[in-house]
Amino acid sequence: MAGGIDPIRRPRRFKALSLTRLVPNVATIMGMCAGLTSIRFAMQDRWEAAVAAILIAGIIDGLDGRLARMLNASSRFGGELDSLSDFVCFGVAPAMMLYFWSLHEFGGIGWALSLLFAVCMMLRLARFNTQMLGEPELPTWAYRFFTGVPAPAAAALAMWPIVLTFQFGEGIFDSPYIVAPYGVIIAGLMVSRLPTFSFKKVKVPRAWVLPLMLAFGASVAFLVSSPWLTLSVIAGIYFITFPLSYRSYRRMGVENQQEQDKADEEDDDGEPDDDPDEGLNRVHQN
Repeated sequence: MAGGIDPIRRPRRFKALSLTRLVPNVATIMGMCAGLTSIRFAMQDRWEAAVAAILIAGIIDGLDGRLARMLNASSRFGGELDSLSDFVCFGVAPAMMLYFWSLHEFGGIGWALSLLFAVCMMLRLARFNTQMLGEPELPTWAYRFFTGVPAPAAAALAMWPIVLTFQFGEGIFDSPYIVAPYGVIIAGLMVSRLPTFSFKKVKVPRAWVLPLMLAFGASVAFLVSSPWLTLSVIAGIYFITFPLSYRSYRRMGVENQQEQDKADEEDDDGEPDDDPDEGLNRVHQN
């Protein structure tokens, strides 16, 4: 109002949310607390508890997104919260564990390598977030793969030398001369363009449902009776999937490109392409 007093503006009220819509965010916070607690256990040399805390954080990370979709509670706030939690649980916590456990023997160099792992995790999560916001739509088959090793899997692989030491004793896998190059490899795999299987997108044929359930039940039984040996075997099998996922990704890319070229030729009513080698030179990338 000109020459007068502006009317009093009442504070904007926030829309009330149902308790069920808060459940995924609460789960994410619980996962972050588990990741931070693993650092405390590592500082107390309680390595088995520290590894278990990271594994619990990984399980919660796999559940909170599904809870959000089931409860129709997905939000941008929840996505940002999940990304921050992933950095703490799967970037900072494993890096600190590796430093306290072995890399501290290298002094400043060991600390720099721990920082490298955390930085690569941060870069991976930032790349993932920007791809979700600005990347063009990918073909359906491409969503069966991650670009690089995902955050929870990278954290689990980073702890593989610790788990192997639990199983086979000290003297080899706890050596900083083994842990240092291994940690650099895992950090590089996180930010690499290597296609890795996204198992949540895998469709199981009917004939394989019962054998897969039996294998899962056996894995749980072995995990209870011999947890460190079972986790070591699972990590080794996951490594074996890398060349298989790369080969599968390339094969699907070539098949998809051939189908597109065939469709283009049909749209052109049989007219030849200007450059017949163009389709062979194009490589689909995430």
